[in-house]
Amino acid sequence: MNFFARRKIRKQLKILLHHARTLRCSREDVMNAGELAFLDEHVQKVKAASSGRDIAAMEAAGAELETCLGKLNPPKRLAGWRENFDVLVVAISVAMAFRAYFYQPFKIPTGSMQPTLYGIHSETREPSEATFLDRQPLKFAKWLVTGESFKVVRAKAAGTVHFMHGEGSKKPGYMPVVVAGVPHYVPNDVVEADANRRPVGLKGGVRNGASVRVGDVLWSGVVTSGDFVFVNRWKWSFSHPKRGEVMVFSTSGITALQQGTHYIKRMTGLPNETLQIKSPNLLVNGAVVTEPQRIGQISRKEKVWPKGPAYAGFNPSGTRQVFLPGRSLADESDAVTLKGDQYYAMGDNSFNSFDSRYWGPVPERNLLGPATVVYWPLTSPRFGWIR
Repeated sequence: MNFFARRKIRKQLKILLHHARTLRCSREDVMNAGELAFLDEHVQKVKAASSGRDIAAMEAAGAELETCLGKLNPPKRLAGWRENFDVLVVAISVAMAFRAYFYQPFKIPTGSMQPTLYGIHSETREPSEATFLDRQPLKFAKWLVTGESFKVVRAKAAGTVHFMHGEGSKKPGYMPVVVAGVPHYVPNDVVEADANRRPVGLKGGVRNGASVRVGDVLWSGVVTSGDFVFVNRWKWSFSHPKRGEVMVFSTSGITALQQGTHYIKRMTGLPNETLQIKSPNLLVNGAVVTEPQRIGQISRKEKVWPKGPAYAGFNPSGTRQVFLPGRSLADESDAVTLKGDQYYAMGDNSFNSFDSRYWGPVPERNLLGPATVVYWPLTSPRFGWIR
């Protein structure tokens, strides 16, 4: 029994000696001569005791060395939390590097790419139609899986309803409905407009100019979050962009667009090409283009999702609101010839997309990468690879 006891205590002393050597190497330049001598003294005691057969002497020497190490290198407060924090910092750094150089998440805010990709969209319902799944904590679980959330927008103030026509929203995909100066945000697709595209009311909700009291329902229904996609940031570093890819690009320097943000559209024109639109077809250098597959499906107005709408084909913008001669396509007589570093971006939802047909080409320096996969919501019919 004594043999095994001595063997066990010698292993423990060996570990303590290793800690002592590590401490001496790491802190030799900050410890004074007295501290170094104090450490060396206890190291020698342990070595001497471990060479003998007296178990009590070995245990005493080990305890003294352990106390010595504690005095010279006292444990830090919240050491466990510090270690976890270090791991978290490293993990975040790796994630940020991955995001910056490889795959970046991107949220589809609007419906300009429907039916390929969906932004925030909704279905009007009465507040009484909410179920137990629309109450916490199940409400959060339902949203986490499906991206759906039942919302009831009630007036926070009494007054007259005013729709902010032509004014930007701080929440992409939503429009502010103002009552007594207080904004209430509703999904864009619930807004009904007149022939001049001026908002006149909400589907199943209040009309513009109506008087409401505090607590009155302005609109209610199920809101589904826009598709979340990954953008491949490295692909175009090794290959040229191709027609038909879903492109994500920066708006910086494109004067007609809000600066400092990103848009997502389909790449329809490549450098040095001449583009025209003869509805429902896209023409490149005078010839109708039907490849790749998705370009052909758009021009043929096909339906790609069983429960979704069909494509509307390629159409001119129909307006010269932001018309730049030789750069944008307002009607079928217009043509655009791209320079060697320019690309043309169009939304798949031809009648509801503010794209190059209005404000012109995208410079190559603005390209971020192609959107490659929809990774959330998990139940989306578009979940998976993007075409």
